[in-house]
Amino acid sequence: MAAQLRLVRGRIRAVQSIAKITRAQELIASSRIVKAQQRMRAAEPYARELTRAVEAVISRSTTSVRHPFTTEPERPSRAAVLILTSDQGFAGAYNANVLRESARLRELLAERGVEPELYVAGRKGIAWHRFRGLDMAQTWSGFSAAPRYADAQAVTAALLEAFAGTGGGADEIHLVSTDFVSMLTQRPKATRLLPLQIEETTEPPPSGPLPQYEFEPSPEVVLDALLPQYVASRIYYAMLEAAASELASRRRAMKAATDNANDLIQTLTREANNARQAEITQEISEIVGGANALAAASATSE
Repeated sequence: MAAQLRLVRGRIRAVQSIAKITRAQELIASSRIVKAQQRMRAAEPYARELTRAVEAVISRSTTSVRHPFTTEPERPSRAAVLILTSDQGFAGAYNANVLRESARLRELLAERGVEPELYVAGRKGIAWHRFRGLDMAQTWSGFSAAPRYADAQAVTAALLEAFAGTGGGADEIHLVSTDFVSMLTQRPKATRLLPLQIEETTEPPPSGPLPQYEFEPSPEVVLDALLPQYVASRIYYAMLEAAASELASRRRAMKAATDNANDLIQTLTREANNARQAEITQEISEIVGGANALAAASATSE
């Protein structure tokens, strides 16, 4: 009985130590996610206006502009796929959801006869692909929780170098990341960055009339300068959303782990109390039995 009590008390101390770690991780994620949301809001106006500028260039010159970034390949054979994962764990199903979405995208590309070329950011995604023997064209790590624009530019440079229009071998560029909806909801998504998907419509733009631009020296030259910045801004904003999603998922997972640890501590405490009570009852029974035996022996001797 004493051995069982020592074992239960040891488990209680171990669970209490785990609860302290998960609680600390929850607090750290809660403090960092505010900054991540602020960075998202700060980057949103630039990304929105840059998107409107690209839309204006394309919409004003759809008949004359023929650019590799806007031209659909007749028979695409290769696609560069950028996958954004986290550098650290303790984030619940965040990485699993992203990697599952990337596997779904690879299946869709395979059905079209397109070979994916993987570009992975984040240590968790890199380790996942290496464990399964999947080839990666290039990898990055160390900035998943707090990405900088320079990180997005480095990733963009590698992807554009692989794109067919700039001397590479890929016909398409896809992005697999996580859409930050709210603190409780984050959705993995796969987006095609290049070539741009052009839709003809008579409806006015939801953000208002497009600005009137005059292109000098030509729309093609403007697109040459504008589209790389557009791709970099899209990737940077996706990194910011992924960082906020990672922190929100970690906060939620660590809170659930802390609650489960506290529930387990209560259960083990009750088990320890029951074991202690059983030990006390056994000791009392032994004392009473011994006293009765002594009393019986004394009566017999008399």
